[in-house]
Amino acid sequence: MSSAIVLRPPTCASATTTTAATIVSAKTTFSGLLAAPGFHRNRTCTTICCSMDGGGAMPAVHIGGFLSKKRYDPPLWASHLRPVPSHTFSLGHLPTPIHRWNLPNLPEDTELWIKRDDLSGMQLSGNKVRKLEFLMADAVASGADCVITVGGIQSNHCRATAVAARYLNLDCYLILRTSKVLADRDPGLIGNLLVERLVGAHIDLVSKEEYAKIGSVSLADLLKKKLMDQGRKPYVIPVGGSNSLGTWGYIEAIREVEQQIHNSCGEFQFDDIVHAFSVCDDPTYFYNFVQGLIDGLEAGFDSHDIIDIQDVKGLGYAMNTAEELRFVKDVAAATGVVLDPVYSGKAAYGMLRDMTANPTKWKKRKVLFVHTGGLFGLYDKVEQMTSLVGNWQKLEIDESIPRKDGTGKMF
Repeated sequence: MSSAIVLRPPTCASATTTTAATIVSAKTTFSGLLAAPGFHRNRTCTTICCSMDGGGAMPAVHIGGFLSKKRYDPPLWASHLRPVPSHTFSLGHLPTPIHRWNLPNLPEDTELWIKRDDLSGMQLSGNKVRKLEFLMADAVASGADCVITVGGIQSNHCRATAVAARYLNLDCYLILRTSKVLADRDPGLIGNLLVERLVGAHIDLVSKEEYAKIGSVSLADLLKKKLMDQGRKPYVIPVGGSNSLGTWGYIEAIREVEQQIHNSCGEFQFDDIVHAFSVCDDPTYFYNFVQGLIDGLEAGFDSHDIIDIQDVKGLGYAMNTAEELRFVKDVAAATGVVLDPVYSGKAAYGMLRDMTANPTKWKKRKVLFVHTGGLFGLYDKVEQMTSLVGNWQKLEIDESIPRKDGTGKMF
């Protein structure tokens, strides 16, 4: 699923139950809400969109809270979930800001806001850092000296994991899925690969065909066994960091949004029901995936009751039509917000398309769109986007303009 989520109650009510949202995988950004009984507050009817101690390693020296290990206390409304993590590492620059997003052609009286998880720090790691704060704390607590994770060749999660591991003095091993013809070649330095290789991640390539037959879990286990035979202590992080422990990252994100709403003194308010846009597989797959996360936290309810998943996969995961890329370009030109082509770009595209087709549904709603990051993915689309951004020319300088060698300085 992608990063776009619509939070909308079935009916407008003055009292609603606070919930916690979850990012579920590198392929499904915002995936669901975890119900929290017993926590209520009055607010207006609105809509939210977002596109689903003691280890051997020590973090770098830090000043203040960044990179520090902290005891974790969950929000009161999530304290019934199990198991509750004991600690986190402070890896992100949080809270991320919320501001008005003046997209053109919004339905009448629709108010759109954006939460900028693309500005979460850690080399533009986006929403991935939230889950890694919990996962890396568990890795260090378990005594790991390295981490293993799996993803696509331009995986934002893998890049974020590589950076987080280096911050905490852990080695990082990445299993990256690519095409069959490229699995035996140097993967290059485009986009996320450049950052991963700069921070010293070890990269193992696997073809999409082999990946489909073996699966991410077995591939990670194979590498884990190899490293253990070498005397290493690996910790496996699943694709996208998407397990019940990683879910706590977006339980915290919902607490963060609640605090921002409280501090806004009524400037904005949002609802608690998520509508998510899937960018791969299909809604059935993600309903089941989210259910696994819910069950892993002993939350005790059905994923279909808390989330509506819509399909915006289009041509396929990480594949874009010219229209989708033009939309990303037009949004950047109109608002200054750069969307990634894999998650938030498709999510916002799907949201605006639904707004155009069903303007009455969106009229007078307040919408929060969560930008989950992924800027480096655009570098993989350079050839496709070149024709969309041809706004350049050589500066014309008349011959009458005085010229003298040495006049121009750098500053």
